[in-house]
Amino acid sequence: MAAELDLTRDHKRLEDDLAARRYFAKFDRITRLLVAVAGAMEADRTLSRLDTGVLSGYVNAIAASFRALSLKYLISGRIGGLLAKHLTIDLHESGFPIYQELATMANDAAQATQHLRGMAEAEALKDEMLREILGQRALPTKLQYALSQRLYYEALGKGGLFWPQMHPSAQWLADLPKGRRSYLLHWAVYDSQLNVPVVYLLEAEDSGRKALPLDQGRWPQVQAHLLAQSVGGLKLVTIAKGLDADFDNLHPKRLRRIHLGPMYSSAYTLQTGPIREVLEDARAPEGEDWALAWALEELESERVEVDKGWFLESERQVFRLDPFGGRGVDLGATRLARSIILPQRPFQVLAEKDPEGFRDVRKFVVGREGRVLVYG
Repeated sequence: MAAELDLTRDHKRLEDDLAARRYFAKFDRITRLLVAVAGAMEADRTLSRLDTGVLSGYVNAIAASFRALSLKYLISGRIGGLLAKHLTIDLHESGFPIYQELATMANDAAQATQHLRGMAEAEALKDEMLREILGQRALPTKLQYALSQRLYYEALGKGGLFWPQMHPSAQWLADLPKGRRSYLLHWAVYDSQLNVPVVYLLEAEDSGRKALPLDQGRWPQVQAHLLAQSVGGLKLVTIAKGLDADFDNLHPKRLRRIHLGPMYSSAYTLQTGPIREVLEDARAPEGEDWALAWALEELESERVEVDKGWFLESERQVFRLDPFGGRGVDLGATRLARSIILPQRPFQVLAEKDPEGFRDVRKFVVGREGRVLVYG
């Protein structure tokens, strides 16, 4: 019997609170830059204005989740016993916190109000910390911990965070002939195997009698179906065909999937191949020793075929797959575009080495003033 895959072997606990702070500071910068990248992709029409707004919303939610986690682990290296908590990240082909971190945070959020009722206010904790410092000349570690947890639960209570599942929303696009409507459906998940956020964008035509978001018979079923199919191992064509077959009056025309990761950093992750050499040779200072890759898969409907039954006709989409060398059949998509964002010094090394695997990767380079430049 084959041994089961041990996913925990790629996990790493950040037991040093300073290392955890540097890690979150790195991601705070990366998420802010991703919004600028989305703007650059809108400028060259890779994304529409609506796409950019949707994607930026998910990126901002990721940033909010990471800020909340940074408060949870603010003094992780200076507290012991049962209160000791350490952030766990996936150090291989992810660089993000493991799925369980997001799942635990979702459970904490459900009980945030209850926790806050039993905690002292932030100002009261600060006053008590000051008295301990001045009166007892002691470092108020336990009070610092209590304040960090207070701030953590306050952040959860404010909402706007990225959860393991971000349920589908529908954005009206246009009214079409014959009473049809066009929608952009979007949702996201935190992939439990890859440990990266994944965003889905689906353009679909609705031929139902009632508008999809208002149809309480169909909309909850569509939402449940989409979430159930949001697994990284499933090809886009499998997801789209399943939706097309299960809902006769919903017609998927364009499905995109964006993997926002992995993040590479010599200080936190294990790399293989050219990216390892690039980061090692760059010898970039703290804050510039990283690269974030992402992939955009896209599937388009090529034509419609009509199945004629005894009493009704059903439309079925025929999807366009990449014809070059059969690669599209393997991908289950029309096209795949890979991109990477990285600071200037790692990019200079990447450009000098020019590894073959990165020649078709679009590069977004962060300049000294934080300006994002596009290459390729």
